[in-house]
Formats: sequence, C-alpha cells, structure tokens
Amino acid sequence: MSEKQRTLAKEISLTGKGLHTGINVTITFKPAPANHGYKFCRVDLPGKPIIDALAEHVTDTSRGTTLFQNNASVSTIEHVLAAFHGLRVDNAMIELNGPEAPIMGGAAWKFVEAIKEAGIVDLKEDRNYFVVKQKIVFSDEEHGVDLIVYPDDHFSINVLIDYNSKILGNQYAILDSIDGFEKDICRSRTFVFFHELETLFNMGLIKGGDLDNAIVILEREVEQAEIDRIAKLFNRPGISTHTAGILNNTELRYPNEPARHKLLDIMGDLALVGHPIKGKVVATRPGHNANTKLAKLMRQEMKKAASKRDIPVYDPSVPPVFTLEDIKKRLPHRFPFLMVDKVISIEESTIVGIKNVTFNESFFQGHFPEEPVMPGVLLVEALAQTGGLLVLSTVEDPSKYSTYFLKIDKVKFKAKVVPGDTVLLKMELTDVIRRGIVTMFGQAFVGNKLVLEGELTAQIVKNK
Repeated sequence: MSEKQRTLAKEISLTGKGLHTGINVTITFKPAPANHGYKFCRVDLPGKPIIDALAEHVTDTSRGTTLFQNNASVSTIEHVLAAFHGLRVDNAMIELNGPEAPIMGGAAWKFVEAIKEAGIVDLKEDRNYFVVKQKIVFSDEEHGVDLIVYPDDHFSINVLIDYNSKILGNQYAILDSIDGFEKDICRSRTFVFFHELETLFNMGLIKGGDLDNAIVILEREVEQAEIDRIAKLFNRPGISTHTAGILNNTELRYPNEPARHKLLDIMGDLALVGHPIKGKVVATRPGHNANTKLAKLMRQEMKKAASKRDIPVYDPSVPPVFTLEDIKKRLPHRFPFLMVDKVISIEESTIVGIKNVTFNESFFQGHFPEEPVMPGVLLVEALAQTGGLLVLSTVEDPSKYSTYFLKIDKVKFKAKVVPGDTVLLKMELTDVIRRGIVTMFGQAFVGNKLVLEGELTAQIVKNK
C-alpha cells in the first residue's frame, strides 16, 4: 500500500532569537497542499516573497544554510527542515518576520514539539520518493570530506566526525531509520570550539548564542581572565569553569551529541532535495557546504531521470518559437556551423531545438562517403548552441553576449544520426546561473529514440 503525503493539521507559531543575528523572530508553520514541498515566506518584506527550500537556492553555508530567491534570503534553516524531514511531513509553508530562523535551543526538538502540537494529517496524494539508483558521491580531498549515498530501500545515515580534538575524539552517529529521529537525534545541540568564539563575534555572527543553545568545547585549560573577557563580549558573566572539556560543565544529552548534531544537520540539508529519499548516506566529516552540494547532485540526478521520461514531441505544423532568422539574431554562428534550424519550445529552465539532417551537409563528404554518419562532436555542438539560446534569453540584448564551453562530462552516444533524420535537441538547466556559469543536461532524440546525452558547463561572456 502506497504512503500518502502529509502536512500539518493547523498552523502554529514560535518566537526566539536568531543564532547569528540575535534578532527576535516569529516563525509560523502552516498547512500546505500536496506537492507543495517546503517553502519559506518573508512576511516582513514587501510583497512577502517566497523562497523554495531547494538546493539550487543555497547561497551561503559558512555557519548554517542560507537560501536566496526572489530578492529575499532566509538563513539557519537546517534545524527547521530537519524537524519536518524527521517527522515525515512533506508539505508546509514556513513564514518568518525576519531574516533568520530562531535557534530555539540549538537543536530541532522545539520545532518537533510544535509540529506535533499542530498535528499531522495525511493527504490524498501518494508520497513521491527520490529513489537512489546508483552511488552518488561528493568528495573534498583537501579537507578529508566524503559524502556517499548508496541505493537502499529506506533512508538511513551514518556519520563520522574527526576534528583532531582530544576532547571530542572520533565520534560516530547512526540513524538506521527515519522513525528514530525524534528519540535519538532531534535534541542534539549545535557545538562550537571556544577558540572560535571571538573570531565569529568579530565577523558579526552568533549574536544570539549562549550556553542554553550551544555546546562550547574547551580544548585546553584557559585562564579565568580569558574566559571573563570572552564572556563579556557576549554579555554572559558567571562562566567559571576553565578545565579542558565542555565549558561550564554543560551536561551532554548523549555521549556523542556533536556527531548526532552533524547527523541532524544532514537531515535538514538533504530536505533541500525536495523529496523524501530512499538511500543510505555515509558521511565523513560532513558540513553544510558538503551536505548541500550532495543535495544538488541528487537534484541533478532527479532532473535527469525526469528528463529521460519526458521525450519532446515535434509537430511541424505548429509555428516555431524561434525561426532561423530569430536564431541568427541571437547566435553568432553561420554556415557551415549553425547547427539549430528552429526552436519549438522554451521555458524558464528548458529548451527544445530542431536540427534537420540532410545528405547535403558538408561534413558527409568525409564522414563517411560510403556510410554517412553525423559526427558526435557536431551533435554535442548542436546541443550547446541550443543551450546557448536558452541562457542568452536571460540577458538583455543577447547579440552582445556569447556562451563558451568550460566542460563536457558524462557524454554517451546511444545511436547513429544519418541523413534524413530530424534531431530534437533538449537542454535543461540543472542549477541556477551564478556569475555567468551555466550547467545543463542535454539530450538529443530522433523520434522517441535517445541518440545522445551528457552534461555541459558553459560561461556567458559579454562580447568585446
């Protein structure tokens, strides 16, 4: 029997300080319809802009996860999303009257309590899982970071942290089933090293931090005068313990609470995939940067899978979106290197172009005289030109810009293209365009047969 999507039974609000801004913020959880997912709404800004909780909107991960969309941002959202993810609530509108979610004890349990108080109800629609079909890896060799997702029939997480700390040591945390989140994970608090506090303060961060919502780890004995000086910065007098260990002898809720909190962060950051996951996550030295990059890789795999199911349909009787003359106004290519004859569909993140292949193509003279086959490199070029038409539609006066290849990856040729074929060229953005860098997934079809697919990265450059 299929599982149903879930949302809240009623709305509920909490108020608290933001960890970094120190601003009092009210956050309200509201029910949402099926397939809505998680969305944040900045009710304090004109127009009440909405920010989709998706990995492509992540803009900063320095001391938490920040999203930006529609000229609005929201930060430190990982604990809120972990609570919804951990309780298997699929859809919610999350309203805030400030730029940062309240820290609420430095863990997720206050949010868990609020969600349970509001109540959880089933919707009519089935839950849509992202099922991991093959291993997905994010690695950062320089920092010893490895995050791997393996195929599995349910969601689980294994975490190892190692900060070269005598106090922390190597710590492990395991969540075998999402059903154990409330009991074993949601109360785990964020942690910080004592030697980081002044640097963070000078960066204008952790203005709302205190010993009630964070574990402060003292790596070595510190003179009381130094502790008093740091305590004064945060207006927190009365901290007296200065032996190595946990500052002020804060009692840990679990022996491996820091590792469990890192697991909690993974839960929140992987909620940005946009669907519940069936797969086993194995994480070594995770952090928000690695977590969200893994979420982006998973979303790219989702989009590829969806794209493969969505074969474009070509009806020659329907007028094109761009004629050949329209294309020539946007692309600098000319005979014999203009590889797109028309564009039949263009949306915010997807475009479909057409290449009609005839025996009169100049390259057939040598490739090959007795068995004409369109060169694979030219099929890739045709996809690239189609993608260029998509990204140049995002700038004013596209004739003043060009797109240039930076990388071609995972290209697979599935079948030959020969004279008489009509090639459908489909390109889809796999991430938002940042600093002129564009990543796309491309497919070429003849009829309903896939002949080519691959990942392309390009840069938009203004012509001199």
